[in-house]
Amino acid sequence: MSDNLTDLPGVGPSTAEKLVEAGYIDFMKIATATVGELTDIEGISEKAAAKMIMGARDLCDLGFKSGIDLLKQRSTVWKLSTSSSELDSVLGGGLESQSVTEFAGVFGSGKTQIMHQSCVNLQNPEFLFYDEGSVSEDELAQPKAVYIDTEGTFRPERIMQMAEHAGIDGQTVLDNTFVARAYNSDMQMLFAEKIEDLIQEGNNIKLVVIDSLTSTFRNEYTGRGKLAERQQKLGRHMATLNKLADLFNCVVLVTNQVSAKPDAFFGMAEQAIGGHIVGHAATFRFFVRKGKGDKRVAKLYDSPHLPDAEAIFRITEKGIQD
Repeated sequence: MSDNLTDLPGVGPSTAEKLVEAGYIDFMKIATATVGELTDIEGISEKAAAKMIMGARDLCDLGFKSGIDLLKQRSTVWKLSTSSSELDSVLGGGLESQSVTEFAGVFGSGKTQIMHQSCVNLQNPEFLFYDEGSVSEDELAQPKAVYIDTEGTFRPERIMQMAEHAGIDGQTVLDNTFVARAYNSDMQMLFAEKIEDLIQEGNNIKLVVIDSLTSTFRNEYTGRGKLAERQQKLGRHMATLNKLADLFNCVVLVTNQVSAKPDAFFGMAEQAIGGHIVGHAATFRFFVRKGKGDKRVAKLYDSPHLPDAEAIFRITEKGIQD
């Protein structure tokens, strides 16, 4: 259920309808919008937009928190194993909740395999790590995943195969994984926004996967002239993902494509698509590349508190392995 927008000053049913159509479905979205963004909606003046924004901010809990409050919130972080102890170790124990983790790499580097494995591992309590007493058992009971597939790469057969080797019932994994195929960026953003509805309906969503994050945006917004619009939309999408991670204590994973970096004489010759918008919004950032045979190398190159490091793992029929 979205917030009742008619509670905002100067918003009647018809204006509320226009706001919802434009994607402003709750107070938080309006509170964090700019006056310019709201006046793009037909019939909303600058004065009315400013009033709505102030009203929405009053209705949202946007105040300061003390460091102690944040420490308490951080104590409820839990971690999801990747099935590779080396990769878990680089991550400080596993994929972290309340965070967005990005895996970027060229086609065939194994990004989608990590996403599939995460959906499987979510159904095995032995792969969920947390401090005793910090997370209630109810919070991680019957966890479910949402997989937004933008490139047609989700394979239920692969989930079944990985689950079988992990000793988990593949049917259970598929039952507890909501899959949505997004054909364009608007669908992708809408599906991400609908996750909150799934949670309100009683689904314990603990993993959100976007595979891949930038492909739809990249295809639709070509050329320099469209770059600002693309980045603005991508920024809104990343804000939705960060909000889900924070509010519902879930793990958010995104895969990303890379482009060549022609001016790179030293360091990495590729860069993840999405520029600073994705760079600042993702908490942990990895480059994944192919090694010899079935080996893969994942390099952590951006994190708020962990050192840069590399992990070597394998992708086999069984899934992700050391």
